[in-house]
Amino acid sequence: MELTKKTHACVRLEKDGRTLVIDPGVFSEEDAAVGADAILVTHEHADHFHEDRLRAGMEANPGAEIWTLASVAEQLSAAFPGRVHTVGEGDTFTAAGFDVEVHGQLHAVIHPDIPRVTNVGFLLDGGTVFHPGDALTVPEGRTVDTLLLPVHAPWNKIAEIIDYVREVAPRRAVDIHDSLLKDHARPIYDSLLDRLGGGTAHGRLTPGTGTALG
Repeated sequence: MELTKKTHACVRLEKDGRTLVIDPGVFSEEDAAVGADAILVTHEHADHFHEDRLRAGMEANPGAEIWTLASVAEQLSAAFPGRVHTVGEGDTFTAAGFDVEVHGQLHAVIHPDIPRVTNVGFLLDGGTVFHPGDALTVPEGRTVDTLLLPVHAPWNKIAEIIDYVREVAPRRAVDIHDSLLKDHARPIYDSLLDRLGGGTAHGRLTPGTGTALG
């Protein structure tokens, strides 16, 4: 399996000649979902769900399908009948040859005055990689090899991210949700995660670059 980092929270995964894309949002490249056989969306916020990005992927490949939660599915189902599937915590399915488990229910708290939206995370191929969306969800009972780590957001602080890495205890963590993190701040985050992450190998990828998984 090959993972390619796209801008912010979006990633592309390729296996056996098929491609799965997670969370092509407004900060992602315009063609982030083009070429996808399957698209997964964790929640409705624009930095994870951008309708134009999804439409570009779905129109480029008439066989492409989307799996997502109800709040996103209801915005797309009419345009792509039979190709948009609603999922929630505990569901399992196969998308573009990837075995997918759904974990989590709610977005992390941004502020008590802001209502929490639904958020799901996607665990692929029995734990090879986990994308939690905008939450610090721990996939209970599962060992995670590569954790896609939402390293910087209005809803988190570095102490929470460190504790999350410790709790999930993946072999390695790769940064996502990082487009608002300035370059001069990255060494601080890197140092803290490397030093306090409980032995997890931590790294980040420049958008457009990839790494082998599994």
